Amino acid sequence: MFFKRCNIQPTLSPKEAMHPNPTFRTTTRQDNVAFARERGFGLLAMSNSKMPLMSHVPFLLSEDGTQAELHLVRSNPMARAISGVVQAKIAVSGPDAYISPDWYDLPDQVPTWNYVAVHLSGTLEPLPQDVLPALLDRLSAHFEAQLLPKAPWTRDKMTAEVFDRMTRMIQPFRLSVTDIDGTWKLNQNKQAEARLAAAQEVYGQALGQDTRALAALMQSSFADSDQG
Repeated sequence: MFFKRCNIQPTLSPKEAMHPNPTFRTTTRQDNVAFARERGFGLLAMSNSKMPLMSHVPFLLSEDGTQAELHLVRSNPMARAISGVVQAKIAVSGPDAYISPDWYDLPDQVPTWNYVAVHLSGTLEPLPQDVLPALLDRLSAHFEAQLLPKAPWTRDKMTAEVFDRMTRMIQPFRLSVTDIDGTWKLNQNKQAEARLAAAQEVYGQALGQDTRALAALMQSSFADSDQG
């Protein structure tokens, strides 16, 4: 779903965006939402009076990208710190890889790291406990659907007593998303020949996470800027 041509300007200023080079921030809001929604896992971050707080969380982003549902264990320091509406961000990481300058076959190049990441910024608030069962149903259904043809897991497979006991330890939350910032750093600032040569090396031997997916993105229309 991410391999179509994208051509819009970023909505955040260079000072606000996670990467200051606009070359890497030309994907549409729709593509950033689709990526974050499909990934469904990220680093939730906020700050309090003492230090930043972070938690790795699964989440369910709405199709329009305006809300993300999630939950935290009540013993989590972040859950204990939230008593009302707070500013927060979910950082969603995709594939990444180290890029050796030797792979470009060009003079005077430096090492870099290519990656895909989307930040969802907004306000985080606790939800009433009675919404938690339906939230968990939606979250599990979203991920179970990606395991087809496996028969989906549902909470009907649990005894009611165990489910109730476990949910008492969990607090539901909603992030109301006000900004979506995507960086797709795929060597768009290199000539096509150099970028595609690097993509071949990434596919075969790169250091990183899900490097073959990154190589495919480097070869796709997402990276087809040919800016030289």
